[in-house]
Order: sequence, then structure tokens, then C-alpha cells
Amino acid sequence: MIFAAGRGTRLGALGESCPKALIEVAGQTMLERTVRSVTAAGADRIVVNVHHHAEAIERFIASHDLGVEIRVSREIEHPLETGGGLLQARDLLGRDGPLLLHNVDVICEAALGPLCASLESTRSLAVLGVQPRDSRRRLLFDDAGLYGREDLGKGVRTEIRRPRGSVRALAFTGIHACAPRLLDLITERGVFSIVDVYLRLAGEGHSIQPWLLPEGTWMEIGSPERLADARKRLEQRARG
Repeated sequence: MIFAAGRGTRLGALGESCPKALIEVAGQTMLERTVRSVTAAGADRIVVNVHHHAEAIERFIASHDLGVEIRVSREIEHPLETGGGLLQARDLLGRDGPLLLHNVDVICEAALGPLCASLESTRSLAVLGVQPRDSRRRLLFDDAGLYGREDLGKGVRTEIRRPRGSVRALAFTGIHACAPRLLDLITERGVFSIVDVYLRLAGEGHSIQPWLLPEGTWMEIGSPERLADARKRLEQRARG
């Protein structure tokens, strides 16, 4: 599933006029880049949730052959965030293999097949793509998996259980894989983050594990500065 319903408010005028999914970086829209990334990992059907400029995204999908079946989950009144969006789209998702979830405003140049393989090899409920980068918001992992989160900007730290063994604070990348049974464990309703679901389920004893993305393989375009940096890096790489 590709999460593409956000309003892109941090992008200012560009975010108002164009959905993040259709912003171009080095000659490709973010939607095309994300589709390519998840299909390379084995996805044979994709669900895209939409709200902001939904019609434009739907027209793009209808008029471009992206090489895979794509279904659209519309969020009519307002964006439901990642958790609410996943819940609304669950009847459109297959249940015969891992679910690979990817925010449309991030670029990952690492292969994501190993992320899905890690989900199966560890028999976890979910595996979260993370990095040890500077971030005010981080997830807390110990030897057993996810056990909390912290927001340094707000001075808030939440631990759903006592940590066990070594502890790491890691930044979430917006890329994750989960077992299909997760869909039946979501009891939250309305607008909510998938991270809230993961924390609750970790507290109930489910295994939520980290997966480290290789350094230098991840970018996000959530602000004008970060968009400009991503364009510069990928355009330079394209020129060799």
C-alpha cells in the first residue's frame, strides 16, 4: 500500500497546487518511484489511498501504465493518516503474503525485498524500516523489539513496557512490512497513526522489529529544502 492522501502543507504553495504523489524528482513522479520500489520487492497489486487532489492522482493512474494492478482507496472527508487509511483500505488488500507499506513522500534506493524477507524469517507481526539518523521523533527498540517512542521537540517519551537488554532510538522511515493478520488486530477507529497501533500491539506482546535501511539510501521530500536536496542528489547521480 502506498500512502498518498496527505495534504503536503509543509511544501507551501507547491503542496497546495500539486499532490505529493505527482511531484517530480529527477524526471519521475514520486508515485512512479514508489511503485517501482515496491514492485521490485515483489508487490503484484498496489492500493493507493488518496484525498488531496484525489482526482489528479486517479487520472494519472488511469492514463499511465505502471506495470501493476493499482486500486484506489478514497478518503472523502479528510485524510485518515496511516493507521486509519490502512484500516479503510483493508478490503482492497490481498492476504496471501506480506503487506509492504510505503509513504509516497519518501525515496528509498535500497532493495525492499530483504525487509519483507525479514518479516517472514523473524515471524514478526511487523518489521519497520528505520535509521540511526538525527530526528526529533524516534522509535525505541530493545532486544525484544519495539517498546516505546520519544518526541524530543515536545519532551515526551512513552514506554509501553520496561526495556529488555540493549536499547536503540531509531528514526522511522515510513517504510514497513506487516503480516496480513495485522488487519484483524486494528481496533482503533477514525484518524490515527499506524505507529499507535504498533505500540499498542507491542505492549500486548506482539513482535514489532526494526530493519535498518543502508546509510545514504533514503530521502524524503516533506519540505521545500528536502525536496530541493533530493532533486539535486538524484539529478547529479543521473548525470553520473
